[in-house]
Order: sequence, then C-alpha cells, then structure tokens
Amino acid sequence: MRVLRTSAKWLAAAVLLVITGIGLWLYVAPPALIQVGSNYAAKIVCSNVFVAGRNAAEVLKVDVQAPGHPLLRLMSVSVDPEAGTVKAGLFGLFGGGLAVARDNGGCATVPDGDLEAARAFAQEPPAEVVADPEALWPQGEHVQPSQDPALAAVLDDAGLTGPGMRAVVVVKDGRIVGERYGDGFSASTPLLGWSMTKTVNAALVGTLIRDGKMSLEAKGLFESWKADRRAQISLADLMAMSSGLAFNEDYGDVTDVTRMLYLEPDMASFAADKPLSGEPGKVWSYSSGTAALLSKLWQDAVGDPDRALAWPRAALFDPLGMASAIFETDARGTFAGSSYLYATARDWARFGQFLLDDGAWNGRQLLPSGFVAWMHEAAPASNDEYGRGQVWLHGPTGPGPVGADPDGGIDLPNDAYWMLGHDGQSTAIIPSHRLVVLRLGLTPSKIGYKPQALVAALVAALE
Repeated sequence: MRVLRTSAKWLAAAVLLVITGIGLWLYVAPPALIQVGSNYAAKIVCSNVFVAGRNAAEVLKVDVQAPGHPLLRLMSVSVDPEAGTVKAGLFGLFGGGLAVARDNGGCATVPDGDLEAARAFAQEPPAEVVADPEALWPQGEHVQPSQDPALAAVLDDAGLTGPGMRAVVVVKDGRIVGERYGDGFSASTPLLGWSMTKTVNAALVGTLIRDGKMSLEAKGLFESWKADRRAQISLADLMAMSSGLAFNEDYGDVTDVTRMLYLEPDMASFAADKPLSGEPGKVWSYSSGTAALLSKLWQDAVGDPDRALAWPRAALFDPLGMASAIFETDARGTFAGSSYLYATARDWARFGQFLLDDGAWNGRQLLPSGFVAWMHEAAPASNDEYGRGQVWLHGPTGPGPVGADPDGGIDLPNDAYWMLGHDGQSTAIIPSHRLVVLRLGLTPSKIGYKPQALVAALVAALE
C-alpha cells in the first residue's frame, strides 16, 4: 500500500511537472496559432471599444468568440482605457495579444510589443465638413425615407437582410430612401468594412494618378523586386489582383493573410518579400497582401510621411463628408488597405454614391474621369470575376459548388458591381438604376447568406 501511495505521489508530481512545463512553454513561446488568435482578439476589441464605443465584454463574446475558430472561445481580454491598450490571450495568459489605440487613427496590433513605435502614428482629426447637421444627406445627416410600403416590406424582411445584420442603407438617385439597423447599432455607429476597404484604397491610388504621382504602367515598384522577375509587376497588375505573387488568403489557420494581419508589425514589407508563383498579369489570385503593397506605394507617392497619414482625409474623406471614417494603419504606419476602415453606414454609402458618380462629388472630380469605369472593367486574368480596380463583378459566393455563378438564379442588372468584405459586408453599385445598396453585419460565410436576393428585391421594389 505504501508503494502504491508513493507511486501515486510520483505520478502526480510528474503530471504537475508536465503541466507546468507546458504552461511555461505556452507563456514564453506560444505557437503561432495562439499568437494570431490573441492578437486578433486584442485588435477587434480595441477598435470596437475605442472607435465604435462598444462594450468590451460584448465585443469579445459576439464578435470574437461566437463566429470564429474554436480557439477564440478560450480568449480573454483586458482593456486599459487610460493607456489605450487591449491585452488578450488564451485563458488570459498565453499568446501575448496586444493592440493600441492612437489619436484619430483607430487601433493597431502590436505583435512585436513596441508600443512607443506604434503610438507614433496618430492622425489629424477630421474636418468639420458637415456645417448643417440638418442638411439632407449626403451633404448632411438628415434623411427623408421613402414611404413606399413595397420598399419597407423588403427592408423588414429578416430573410433578405440576413442573420447578424447591423445596417442596411439604400440610396436611390443620390438620396437615402430607406435604412435599417440591427439591435445595438445606429446611424452613428462606426462599422468595419473589412475588405471593402480595398476599394477605398484603390480610390486613393486614383487620387495620386490624377495628380500625376502614380502611373498604372509603372514597374519596378519596390527596390527588392528590381533584381528578379518581380520587376515586371505593374501597378495595374496589383490593382487587378494579377501580380503573380504567392500569397495564401485562407483564414482559420496560420497562413500568409493571418500572419500579415496579426503577427507582422510591417505588413507591406511582409507582402513585398513574397516570391512569384505565376506570371505577372496572367494569373489572378485574391490577396490582402496586394492591398498592403498598394497602401505602401501610394503613401510613398505622397512623399512626406505626415502628409501621407493625412492623405485619406484630405483627398477623400473630408471632401465626401465622411467625418466618421477611421482608416487604421499597421504598427509601422502603413495603412491596412486590405481590411481596416471603420465608418458609419451612411458614410460607407457616401463612398458607394461617389463611385456611382464616377469619382466626382459636388462638382469636383476627385478621381480621373473614367477611372471608376476602368475599375469595374473585368480584369483579364480573373475570368470575369473581378474588376481592374479592387471591385467584384458579382456578389459573394454561397455554399454551392465551386465555379458556380454566384448570382445564378437571381435577377440582377448586368452592370451591377460590388465592394465585398469578410463576414457579410457588401455594397452593390448599379449605375443603370442609380442605386447603391449597403449591407453590413456579422454574418460568417458558413451561414450561406447572399445579399444578391436583397439587392434584387430592392431593384424590383424601386422600379
């Protein structure tokens, strides 16, 4: 019996030693997947607390834990309002997730822990661009919605607006004719557009093309590319997602996209180091790394780093009246052109109307004439899926077979094109109907929701 007790004690000690060793390993050198999850949790909570003014516990539960990877359900966060930081980790201990809020610049993930460097990229506050808040949208925030019962019936149909809907805004002939908001959200809530940000980033490239500081034909875009075949990649190739650069866009694991967003303080440098996997201009591959490269290129084209940080507001947001827009940078000051623009639903709709009006606003041509039409020409290598300028030519794919028409069975105008983002963000722009339909929410793709039916129903209701 004494031997058994002694053996049990040794076994318990051994188990405790193993558990302690595993815990020490996870704390000192956590696996990359835990680091990605921790930084993701910190970043999402940080932006939603300091930009959108939401409750941290709710954001953790609803935005981070509910829809995502099982690992995320084990994340805990702590918010320091005075320091403007959010820390996150597995069980609150492992992973070292860290994000920091900067003045008027939203939040950034700080994977290297250098808070001082990350805090340096504050931005100027938005201009007071709406002199009269009672002015009718888009010059002001006053809205006179349509009283058409057919339109109201579409907007009140939860099956059409979809699970997790946070905002729907319908713009017809330059006026908001209807809008709906999910519980806890309103016209004043800044919402994340995810990859709809790519289209805004492409428009910023357009402002520099207008000024003669960038050219779609330019090659040899980065110094490190000039010694190999990447020297043949043109700016137009990047805009069309046809650079030929290797980049794994799969989510849910440690891939190029999750590593870039949550483990790399300098996203553009990470993307620029990728090798070629195909011939430039001949292979289409959707890549958030491409958008990071475009951000770096247009910021360099602006010249002065401080002026570059102010460029989105000066060139687009202030002229359009997008006072709520917060375009976040990475920890080294490059705008996260792939993913991180927050704005109210009405301000997102302003940008959609801007595209509908060929890049002009209040009589001022902010983009080169014809540039928006060029943006939604089919990229030659994309099999008519994607435009030349960071827009989609079809709505999102659903749960159907690979290669199936995303819009199959839905009667949409032939000239519709889209801004699309992760977890159910979409803007349909339909020039022939003078119509913009914005839908934002938290709707993971596994649910299978497609906004095409909503858009088709709104087209029919407004005819």
